[in-house]
Amino acid sequence: MKEAMFYKTKPDAAVQCVLCPRHCFIKEGMSGFCRARKNVGGKLYAMTYGRPISPSIDPIEKKPFFKFYPGIKTYSFCTVGCNFNCLFCQNWQISQASPEDMSVPYVSPERIVSQCELNGLKCISYTYTEPTVFFEYAYDTAVIAKRAGLLNAFVSNGYIEEAPLRKIAPYLDAMNMDFKANQEQYKKYCGADAYEAVKRTARLCMELNIHLEITTLIVPGMNDDPDTVRDIAIFIRDELGKKVPLHLSRFHPHYKMLEAKPTPIETLVQAKKVAEDVGLHYVYMGNVPGEGEDTKCPNCKAIIIKRSGFTVLEYRLLDEHRCPECGKKVYLRGDYQDV
Repeated sequence: MKEAMFYKTKPDAAVQCVLCPRHCFIKEGMSGFCRARKNVGGKLYAMTYGRPISPSIDPIEKKPFFKFYPGIKTYSFCTVGCNFNCLFCQNWQISQASPEDMSVPYVSPERIVSQCELNGLKCISYTYTEPTVFFEYAYDTAVIAKRAGLLNAFVSNGYIEEAPLRKIAPYLDAMNMDFKANQEQYKKYCGADAYEAVKRTARLCMELNIHLEITTLIVPGMNDDPDTVRDIAIFIRDELGKKVPLHLSRFHPHYKMLEAKPTPIETLVQAKKVAEDVGLHYVYMGNVPGEGEDTKCPNCKAIIIKRSGFTVLEYRLLDEHRCPECGKKVYLRGDYQDV
């Protein structure tokens, strides 16, 4: 374990975590909501530091990132814990676990970076659970990775305070951030009053020049109505910019929503049309291989990156990311990596 970076001491050996907007007040010997941070002797400690789980090598498109170094491979890992408790979580076995539930060998940040270098990887993704709750581990790894010339990417729910995001921003290249629902849906299905906090995080990513992509899991009966999708798309258009990609992903029953039905394909098609009609340039359908994955030129609608699943089948952009049909310069962070 390692002493946490963002907390305040309180009377009677209590502490208050200020890493995420929950601001958990934690008495001695107790843990915060995320279970990953514990008050030990009047100090807050990150209990999962150096205890990575679910390490794997993924295509960057799996995160999903469709406008960030397409084709690149990324080293992915997480630790247990999360500051949400989404009823539909697909990784609930680890996101809702406590550090003591698993015996995980220690792996230093230096070791993670060296593993990437040995495998010829150019990116590290902090993903699967919520990287905010293992912030110190992610931060130390990101700093070393950046010095080694690697990229760093968060896959996050966006529920983080401004100070820690600014702290890691010089080392963080990209974030795929969930925008799950409206205010009441966040409270009911995710257990957090997160709506405004998530919007603030998205705005801050744009200010800090962190490449941003948004993912919305379309859950039947929760956020599958056109108005919710339209509101999310309008927020992206007006406050983040039309070039920010929106991934609309298909829901499959998980965790405490096993009785729900998978999202109908027609619902995703309708949601995609709603977001495109609002004016977003890049709207994708996720968890539906073969549909809604291609990137089209926002000017002439020619396919400029053709995909199947997480694989880039054809990359057609010319130098300076220009469309081969109309010559328009298309937004893309980084170049295609044919690996």
